[in-house]
Amino acid sequence: MKTLFTFILSFTLFSSLLHSQVVVTSTNLFSTRDQMLLANEINESGEPFAEALGYNLDLLDPAVLDSPDSIAYTLGIENYEYSRYLLGTVVSRSGIGLHLMWGPIIMKMAAMMPDDFDGKYTNGMKNGVKEDDILMKNIMHFGMLANQTPPKNPFPQFAEFVCGDPHLPQAPASDFTMDFSSLRWDRSKMDKTLNLGAMGQALMKQYLWAQDMLGGFHDADDNGIDPDGTVSPDSTGSPNFDPDNNVFYGGSAIDGFIGQVLTAEAINKTAFLINALAYDGTQLGKVEPSTYNPENGIKYFPHHIAITEGASGTMLPPKVTAMEVTDASSDIFDQLSYLWGTLNYKNMMDPDNNSDVTHFAYHDVFDGNPFPAPMSETGVAGPFDLMKGTSKVIFMNLMAMHFNKTEKTFVNTSGLSGGTVQQGSKISTVNAGYIVMVLSKMKEEFTGTPLEQKALDAVNAQSQFLMNSLKDADGGYFNSFTIGSGADNSPKKAETQAAAARGLYAAYTLTNNTDYLDAANEAYDYLITNFYVATENAFLTEAGNSMATYTPFNFAVITGGLREAALVGNKTEAPAIYTGFFKRVANKMQLAEFGPTGESGNDSDNDGIPYLAEQPNQLAPVFATEAQLHFHITSAKRIELNKFQVAIYPNPVKTNVTIDFELTKATNVKIDAIDYTGKTVETIVNRKVYKGEFKTSWSVNNLTAGIYFLRISAGDAGITTEKIIVK
Repeated sequence: MKTLFTFILSFTLFSSLLHSQVVVTSTNLFSTRDQMLLANEINESGEPFAEALGYNLDLLDPAVLDSPDSIAYTLGIENYEYSRYLLGTVVSRSGIGLHLMWGPIIMKMAAMMPDDFDGKYTNGMKNGVKEDDILMKNIMHFGMLANQTPPKNPFPQFAEFVCGDPHLPQAPASDFTMDFSSLRWDRSKMDKTLNLGAMGQALMKQYLWAQDMLGGFHDADDNGIDPDGTVSPDSTGSPNFDPDNNVFYGGSAIDGFIGQVLTAEAINKTAFLINALAYDGTQLGKVEPSTYNPENGIKYFPHHIAITEGASGTMLPPKVTAMEVTDASSDIFDQLSYLWGTLNYKNMMDPDNNSDVTHFAYHDVFDGNPFPAPMSETGVAGPFDLMKGTSKVIFMNLMAMHFNKTEKTFVNTSGLSGGTVQQGSKISTVNAGYIVMVLSKMKEEFTGTPLEQKALDAVNAQSQFLMNSLKDADGGYFNSFTIGSGADNSPKKAETQAAAARGLYAAYTLTNNTDYLDAANEAYDYLITNFYVATENAFLTEAGNSMATYTPFNFAVITGGLREAALVGNKTEAPAIYTGFFKRVANKMQLAEFGPTGESGNDSDNDGIPYLAEQPNQLAPVFATEAQLHFHITSAKRIELNKFQVAIYPNPVKTNVTIDFELTKATNVKIDAIDYTGKTVETIVNRKVYKGEFKTSWSVNNLTAGIYFLRISAGDAGITTEKIIVK
């Protein structure tokens, strides 16, 4: 029986495409949340993705472009390093946030020091505060534990602002890789507003970098040492560093140092959140995770908190003097962003987790030195308890404020009025997909607790809602759903399909429910069929709109969906599609680069991205705010479902495939076979075809196994691209 593939109702298709260029249209606004989401998605699509595909990363050389092949290079070099650029820019160079000197743990330690401590670690400079000495003491200690000299003039921070202008107000100095002073952004152009989404996405990226960097040891010659539960940088029977055993923290000296700094930032940020940013609808304050129950009064983390800063002393960073809630709503993407980070840090810090060799290394990091041990060992809450407790608070608030028990779906926004929850009525598919993904991790991290079943129930409920209320009859996903009025019929977006796939793949991985896998694959197939243009190696961002507009946010979501389709959905063409898309769009949006990607000046790596010190507009190594790609249209026609139907069978195919459709009038027909890189491998038909049924057979014997696309142009009927699998 032949399988029918139909054109999608009311989808605008094109009669001809001319190759066009990605054009950066805006660079003035750096959205911390969106850029950090991109950093997280391309980090996961970097070394971990390449290794999962079987690549040997030892064969990669950043100075040799696309060797051993373009997929390995894009994933193992460009994705991973661009991700590192973003985090390094945010948490140590730009200054787009609150300085770590005023972090709550640093201030608590300073308060415990005697008066003569002032100046002890700052070359005798007494300035009336001890926080700078405490911070310097910690930085020096991290350097000793990792055998690494710290860089000069960084701006380590513990809480990120919502946005800023990434144009450097001064030219980078020649020694910018080790002295960060010339990489600071213009603080007067920053929106000094704290946002949980920005802080959370930065926290998640801090985790991804720290867990990689602190998952091993090294010696004084920077040779890696695999942790096995016995080898340790510490003295026997003690959590304190042994200076004589030639074992240091981190997989390398620089990794060990940076991993510790990132973790210190993450701990201070989360302590700040719990102790100062909990909101009861009236004022900001503290929430106690161990006793928190939203039924006794909700304390949540609002969307926007404006910061007022004041001078703290000569040569010292500014200090917060006041905070004001300027948007009291609870935003679901904010909440899931921070929960994503705390759940993963909880896993890293877990004293009972011996699931892999990296956790043997983590046990030495969180045993009292350099970071405190957990309450189960000391009786005093440590970083593990902090991350676990914060995860609990955010999850409980999500269920109390954002989950509609009647409709069995989360909603985008919520708030309090007189202490009573006031839920919004809309859920976006992007938020639905990402909350499923994060709550799948919640279920895993709280196994054996009362929260485990609640998280699992929420994953199943939201996944079912995705499939039942947000999906249309053609397998595509609406952008949103409003309780009481139904699905949004605005033009579908590529990011919507990718996010649906992202969430449903996570639900399948958690539950083994094949309904979720089928729906995820269907969302991916819809994304590829209706938004991917193989000849352009790029995606339309909105159905029917020939001008694709790329932002860090939608690029992140699309790439996340492609990666999970490859890893979970076994979509073997997805890595090549991902690579082509990344090279076409991301390599245009990346605004500057330096050594880690093989760049040493004069575009030495031949990728078109300027060396930071040569960036003509003095832009930091971040992504553009926006870029566009115009898919040129010479004519277009809306296809009606009953006017032009195509059957392609068998599919998958081993020898010959039959292409069968019916025309309402004679017209010129062209059928091209295209591989996943966009190259036309064969023109199957190119002639006038008469009214009635048309059927042709095409031999695939000369093709290697894999994914191909048949691009069928039929005059006024339009154009479609149908996927076939050659075995």
